[in-house]
Amino acid sequence: MTRPVLLSGPPQRSDVSRRGFLQAGALGIGGLTLADLLKLQASGAVRSSAAGANVILFWLSGGPGHMETWDPKPLAPAEYRGPCRAIDTSVPGIQFGELMPEQARLADKLAVVRTVNHGSGDHTKGNHWMLTGFEGPAFNAPDNRQQRRPAIGSVVARVRGANTPGMPPYVGVPHLRGGTDNLFHYASYLGGGWNPFVVNSDPNEKDYGVKNLALAGDLTLQRIAGRRELMSNLDRIRAAADPMLDDLDEHQQAAFDMLTSSGAREAFDVTQEPDSLRDRYGRHTFGQSALVARRLVENGVTFVTVNCVPWDHHGSPGQYKTEEGAKLLIPPLDRAIGALVEDLIERGMYDKTLIVAMGEFGRTPRMNANAGRDHWGSTFSVLFGGGGLKLGQAIGRSSDRGEKVVDRPFDPQDVAATIYHHLGINSQSVAFPDHAGRPLTLLDRGRPIRELVG
Repeated sequence: MTRPVLLSGPPQRSDVSRRGFLQAGALGIGGLTLADLLKLQASGAVRSSAAGANVILFWLSGGPGHMETWDPKPLAPAEYRGPCRAIDTSVPGIQFGELMPEQARLADKLAVVRTVNHGSGDHTKGNHWMLTGFEGPAFNAPDNRQQRRPAIGSVVARVRGANTPGMPPYVGVPHLRGGTDNLFHYASYLGGGWNPFVVNSDPNEKDYGVKNLALAGDLTLQRIAGRRELMSNLDRIRAAADPMLDDLDEHQQAAFDMLTSSGAREAFDVTQEPDSLRDRYGRHTFGQSALVARRLVENGVTFVTVNCVPWDHHGSPGQYKTEEGAKLLIPPLDRAIGALVEDLIERGMYDKTLIVAMGEFGRTPRMNANAGRDHWGSTFSVLFGGGGLKLGQAIGRSSDRGEKVVDRPFDPQDVAATIYHHLGINSQSVAFPDHAGRPLTLLDRGRPIRELVG
């Protein structure tokens, strides 16, 4: 095994958290230095052939039920089968839940991995596991909000940067709140400059606007330019005394460029799309967020997380029963994914754009006494689309009642490795130092799913 390429971590000073000045958020438009990038390409850790590749992740925090979505069990007893029928798809022998007619129609352009598993029913562990590739802290642990490894999106921001200069590499839309223990979308020891730029506004609302790209108070671009020049001069003086700070101006430049760039602002502006296309995606948060995601990757963002919540449907007081939650959330998700797939194909973007839809685990195969389903990490489904993958297939087989893996188990790291592979990143050949200075590879055991990537 070849030795991983170790890249430097963030400057170890609290001052650097001010990178995101002028309300533009913490950004990193450049990714690695040219020297780092050339070193990775020379080692084979990053493929130049993946230039322009991007990812749209539909994050389903709370855990969608695999029986109601991509792995129905129509022949199982009623208490396992649940309230939703199975329907045929465009691929013979593959069925989806009845609330997914759009994805069923487009199944030849999608692929489902039905046997992802990590064995945990803990939201906190599961969220961390699926977003980073590594087990997270337990829900009841004292460090249950401590992110141990960087999120996939943050790694992509650090290693690949944005596909277009002046755009953020990693964006969350409409926000990264809600769901259950939805905590681990961030950069951890990579440094705050690689956290997502979060829209924090619902593109389905009339007052939608990207607040972090608006000028604050009575600021004008002229006043901002003057302040930026002053800050840059101060930073150069400080950097001369402390070389660890010499990347500060790069991030301030990124924030300034976004704030003053009409192209960056327009990329987020879903109102520029025709009403007919907005209707096609669906006039709801899921649909309009997916349309924003398409605009962003089209304009050079590399990784977009569409945060679709909440999927934790136990049926107990204050929570949806399985049938209620399914009918509320699955149809808008289905419409959003279906429209996105066809839109990307029509624009010639489907091979470059990888679509992934997943939560932190599945739901218990057997319905509970409240007509809900509880947490289940022993087998669950992840949807893939685009990305030049081998589509039109269901990979892996769960048992007849959806309780366990029968054939082809997959680890969360295999999912992460597949995403990295699409972006040209060899996840076991790139390492960064953690907070203690220990070199840690992006993944330690995951492999791209061979049925998808060949």
